[in-house]
Amino acid sequence: MNAIKKYVAEFIGTFVLVFFACGAAHMVGTSSYHGSKYLVTALAFGLVIVAMAYSIGNLSGCHINPAVSLAMLINKKLSVTDFVGYVIAQFAGATVGAAALCLFFGRGEMNVPYGANGLFEDSILKSLGIEVILTFVFVLVILFVTSKSKYSSVAGIVIGLSLTLVHLLGIGLTGTSVNPARSFGPALFAGGDALANVWVFIVAPLVGGVLAALVYKFLDSSKEEQ
Repeated sequence: MNAIKKYVAEFIGTFVLVFFACGAAHMVGTSSYHGSKYLVTALAFGLVIVAMAYSIGNLSGCHINPAVSLAMLINKKLSVTDFVGYVIAQFAGATVGAAALCLFFGRGEMNVPYGANGLFEDSILKSLGIEVILTFVFVLVILFVTSKSKYSSVAGIVIGLSLTLVHLLGIGLTGTSVNPARSFGPALFAGGDALANVWVFIVAPLVGGVLAALVYKFLDSSKEEQ
């Protein structure tokens, strides 16, 4: 039963991320020339993480991101069974969240359909590189700030601000994924190029998450202090 509760929490968290944050991107767009609107989208992603971290965080850890769950698996902070359950729940939550956006907004011409990601300068290589770097930074912050209990009271805020940070740069480039589930749901309903290129925004965040996990293992001094 506890496992089911964790998976439900991950489903809800990812649903909220896509519905609110990708919904904001859908409405205001992702062009850096939009000024304050650009900031609204970045803040929407960060604020969702803060809200979910201090609500479902005690249940599942509030991963709501397969790249984060993979990093936790590599660092033995998550079992294989839970990893599979988390990822399924995350993709399901993102898909339902995007379906809700499609239901409410329809398929009309919008700036960024359902907050779907897009290639930077139509380059797969550049987009892969951008997403790997953005995800690496985001996941590395998560691993360090959640590694010690003394940071627990501020972890949600730090992680939320870190997600806002990577969005401030990434939104105008690829729309910022750093999350395979977050990219899959919107792409599924946006279709077209977004769906054709969604693999980039699944692979790159996973690679970034793995690199962050390995670097964390190398840099973490907690074992040396024991």
